[in-house]
Amino acid sequence: MKKALLIFSVLASALVLSQEIKENQPFPAFSVKTEKGILKSSDLKGKVVLVNFFATWCGPCLQELPHLQNEVWEKYKDNKKFSLLVIGREHSQNEIEAFKAKKGFTVPIYADEDRAIYSLFAKEYIPRNYIIDKSGKVVYASVSYSEPEFKEMLKKLDELLK
Repeated sequence: MKKALLIFSVLASALVLSQEIKENQPFPAFSVKTEKGILKSSDLKGKVVLVNFFATWCGPCLQELPHLQNEVWEKYKDNKKFSLLVIGREHSQNEIEAFKAKKGFTVPIYADEDRAIYSLFAKEYIPRNYIIDKSGKVVYASVSYSEPEFKEMLKKLDELLK
């Protein structure tokens, strides 16, 4: 019985891990509602894309978002070769707008009320960041927030946007 339970646990863990998008995998196909209409991931082909998943109640997310605003959005918002998708997991657009107003964020943040987009990338844990290169391949993936990892992500963005 113990052996069967161990085998089941290992297989279940492998299944969960295999469902996460990792580096060198293609950018999943999805669409998100924006202030300008529906944005499809296929519309971003040819651009460097940073996708960030967060929640308003997540401590590490709240640490990371000001850095995304100041060090990514402010630097690259006018770069036509770049797109930033900050996606609020399990939040409505009304909740997102209230959060942005309260925190003073100008970075575009989109709602993923039912985890439809998030579930294409991962099953659990936030914040998460994914950098997708111009060919549509994931070239960077991270979970949680730390200053050294954020700096590594910035370095990768700089390399891709030279």
